[in-house]
Formats: sequence, structure tokens, C-alpha cells
Amino acid sequence: MTPAERLSKAAVAERALRLGDEEGLDAVTIRRLAKELGVTPMALYWHFKNKDELLLGIVDHVLSDVRADRSAGDPWQKQLRAIVETVVGVMRAHPCLPDLLHAADKTQAESFTRATNDTLTLLAEAGFDVEESYWIAMYLLNGAMGLVAAQPDCPAGVPPEQADEWRRQKRVMLECLPADRFPMMIEFAKTYRRPPDIERYYAFGLDLLMSAVESMAARTH
Repeated sequence: MTPAERLSKAAVAERALRLGDEEGLDAVTIRRLAKELGVTPMALYWHFKNKDELLLGIVDHVLSDVRADRSAGDPWQKQLRAIVETVVGVMRAHPCLPDLLHAADKTQAESFTRATNDTLTLLAEAGFDVEESYWIAMYLLNGAMGLVAAQPDCPAGVPPEQADEWRRQKRVMLECLPADRFPMMIEFAKTYRRPPDIERYYAFGLDLLMSAVESMAARTH
């Protein structure tokens, strides 16, 4: 068996995903990936004919666990939240995923289509028609992206040992604003005296997203 034949499609997608997380999506090319895997570029054409197919393969791989557990018998609210939590968790684990979802035609990825179908099914249970359900599904997807993009505290490029100094500088910058014009921003500056509670931030954000959907669902009945 040749090295190309020993490489599974999932293994290639996983290595491409790791490369995207470490160096950004621009680094994910057939040639670079082949070098990382120790094979020739031609060897990767067993699985992906071009970069577009490769990006789709990564999307399909990374979203494979995003699904509703229809056997659980849980109410739609709980199952829908579980889907959104899974999407947020995947995005937190893989920083390149938001860019990847914009770059690839995700609607051609089976796992994305399945997750969307599961979401539409749950929202139909909530009383929304199929068009409204699709709008909500996209709102939740973009809300998940926004949550991860707006995660508080230091940017990803700040080393851990410099985090306290980064927070101090942010606090000082806000505290220097004119107090008569920006009193609440100065009050907010106090939050930079400590690291933020990231898990509380995500739980709050998920509550915010879900409460909008649940509130509108209540109006349909």
C-alpha cells in the first residue's frame, strides 16, 4: 500500500485544519499540505481534486459532530441549544473555521446540510415555517461566529505572560477618557483589573441567542 493510499480523507482534512488553525487559511494549499504529510501533491488528488474540494472536505470533517440527537426525546429548546453549543465549541477549538465557512461553499458539505436540516426540523417543532426556520438557523450560525470573534480579553497573538500588562494598558486607556462624556466606559475599565470569566461569557451569549428564538416561538402559539 502506498503512502497516498494509507492517508484517509479524514486524516488529510484533520492535518489541513490544524495547519489553518496554526497559520491561517491562506497557508492551506495542496502543495503545503503534501509537504506536511510527507507525500507528493499528486498523492492528495486521491481525495481532493483542488483547493475548493479540500476546503469543503475540512468543513465536512470539522462539523461532523454537529447534529441533533433525535433519539433523546428532549424538548426542541434543549436540542437546539446543544447544536449551537457544539458549533461554538468547534469554533473555539478551531480559529480558522469562521474564515473557512466564508471561503467554502458550505452548502455542499454533507455535515453542514445535515446540521441545517436538523436545525430546521427542531424549529418546525417550535412553530416556525421553513423560511423563518432557515433565517433563524443562519442567525444562530452568525451569532455563534460573533460570540467567538468578540471573545473578551487579550487577542490570540498576545503571549500569556504579557496578558496582565495588556489588560492594564486597556484599563488606563479607558480611564483616560473624558469622564463627562464617557462615564460608562470608564466604569467598564474596572473589568480589566482581572481576567474575564470566559465560560460565563459564552453561557451568557448562548442565553442571549436562545432567548430571542424562544421568545419568538412563544408568540407563534
